[in-house]
Amino acid sequence: MIKVKNITKSFGTLQVLKGINLDVKKGEIVSIIGPSGAGKTTLLQIIGTLSLPDEGELIIDNTNINTLNQKQLSDFRNENIGFVFQFHHLLPEFTAIENVCMPAFIKGQSKKEATEKAKELLDFLNISHRTEHKPGEMSGGEQQRVAVARALINNPSVILADEPSGNLDTKNKKDLHKLFFTLREKYNQTFVIITHNNELAEMSDRIINLEDGIVKT
Repeated sequence: MIKVKNITKSFGTLQVLKGINLDVKKGEIVSIIGPSGAGKTTLLQIIGTLSLPDEGELIIDNTNINTLNQKQLSDFRNENIGFVFQFHHLLPEFTAIENVCMPAFIKGQSKKEATEKAKELLDFLNISHRTEHKPGEMSGGEQQRVAVARALINNPSVILADEPSGNLDTKNKKDLHKLFFTLREKYNQTFVIITHNNELAEMSDRIINLEDGIVKT
């Protein structure tokens, strides 16, 4: 599903990624671990097409990302990649269902179609009782489930998560971790997760250790 070939990335004179090679299979749940400053978030942003590498090649679901122009890249990201962040990035002025629908509206889906899908996801994630609530009226765990629903609305083949349980209490951490595996079973999605949580990493199919911009075996 994901092929990373000799990816490098520098910011000024600081080389953050020093030739990353990585393959992730369809339906695989992979955790990326490593110390702060190792390049984990930079790598995830490149896999998510939010940042371009200086050198190297990225292939997602047989699409060579290097060949896409900005419009094609934006469309590809919207339709194929879902993001879950440590900070939920929900829009505070909109309700849960409106937040979930945003990527579908960007894709061009009708309000009726997007709303039906959003309700289905919120129900599946056991958060349907918060459909009309705004983020400020929800707990951290509830907000994160809304963020997961938003990531899923366009049926992406890849879910990228950056410290997704970093701001959650112990119970909500465990619930979110179990949820990723439930989603994999239901939708056969591929997950790449950055985490400092050992429990989540050990639950994953595979752990990738990133240190000083290279993959440690």
